[in-house]
Amino acid sequence: MLDDELQAVLDQRKHAHRYRQRLTVEPLLGDDFLSQAAAGQTQIMVDGKVYLGFCSNDYLGLASHPDLVAALQDCASKVGVGSTASHLVCGHSHYHHKLELELAAHTGRERVLLFSTCYMANLGVVAALAGRGDSVFEDRLNHASLIDAGLLSRAQLKRFRHNDCDHLDNLLVGGTGRKLVVVDGVFSMDGDIAPLPELALVCKAHDAILMVDDAHGFGVLGKRGGGCAEHFNLSPIQVPILVGALGKAFGTFGAFVAGSNALIETLIQFARPYIYTTAMPPAIAAATSTSLALLSKESWRRDNLQQRIAQFRAGAKRLGLSMVDSTTPIQPVLLGDDALVLKVAAQLKQNYILVGAIRPPTVPEGTSRLRITFSAAHSLQDVEQLLAALDEAIPLSARTRSSSASMVDARCNATSHD
Repeated sequence: MLDDELQAVLDQRKHAHRYRQRLTVEPLLGDDFLSQAAAGQTQIMVDGKVYLGFCSNDYLGLASHPDLVAALQDCASKVGVGSTASHLVCGHSHYHHKLELELAAHTGRERVLLFSTCYMANLGVVAALAGRGDSVFEDRLNHASLIDAGLLSRAQLKRFRHNDCDHLDNLLVGGTGRKLVVVDGVFSMDGDIAPLPELALVCKAHDAILMVDDAHGFGVLGKRGGGCAEHFNLSPIQVPILVGALGKAFGTFGAFVAGSNALIETLIQFARPYIYTTAMPPAIAAATSTSLALLSKESWRRDNLQQRIAQFRAGAKRLGLSMVDSTTPIQPVLLGDDALVLKVAAQLKQNYILVGAIRPPTVPEGTSRLRITFSAAHSLQDVEQLLAALDEAIPLSARTRSSSASMVDARCNATSHD
């Protein structure tokens, strides 16, 4: 009976062109992998075929870097693979502690606390700081983990229009208890950057606390890869709670929360996703320390990335594609129609290019898009190949100004519910 009910829901989702499917990525073998390792891996093998990937989060091309591989192998040879316990039992190793100190110095915060995933970090922070009688305010286009964190906290959750500081200002007037304002630094489906200086001013005026999930900004933005806070030159007072991901620009795995000593101690005592889970493997922490050193000093990776983004945006403009105002590695091409997005993505795959086909409920109704992401490892020729394939695959009717305007309006005013 249960299977019949579940299958009916699955069939309905398939009929609506919203059924999610996984790709099984196979390892590139021998020289194919080694030739890409230092510069960064942009090729993806699926079903024995090699594709040019524009869908990963490996923004700086560090995931396959030989130094990271060597650091992971060296640590695993010394302490094994698993951490064997939670951080508060006996799973907090020297390698975890070292990485926390390094990340604190890099972010300019007193302390850092490692989490196994960014999803867990967001759940842990919001639930530890807000509860019944408190108020959480979130951007309507926040990542699902932030929305879930607000809902599960049992605080009053209010959502403001995307990047609309005036709307937030009005909502804060009715806030009760502790007021926590939660935003993405870089929005994961749109790639635009939150107006953090303005948000910080609004929070200050209402005695609210600003929390920024900078999963997609950390490592990419700022002169040293310090993310949105460095990009805007914001202090720990203006952004007292900073969340970062390690599985994107860092090329490893996990997440961290940076803030004051009191904040970190509070999370150690009350953040359930931190307390009640096994710590990340020490070898991952060791590899991440190596990654942090590389992304801090190798600014050419960010320079390369920005050059490829600018090249793509110029080409997309020439083709008349409907874009979002983004200067980050996340470059959505808005198509609107679910079936069309799947069709275009399939045609790109036939041309050996992989991109994400994003539909509701991940994004608001009427804003289905190709989610194209860039890496410092992409070459000028890679981007030209992508543009040529997009020109072939996207019909002229999907490039009109009117459809673009309606989708932007929907994006700003609708709510995603994934």
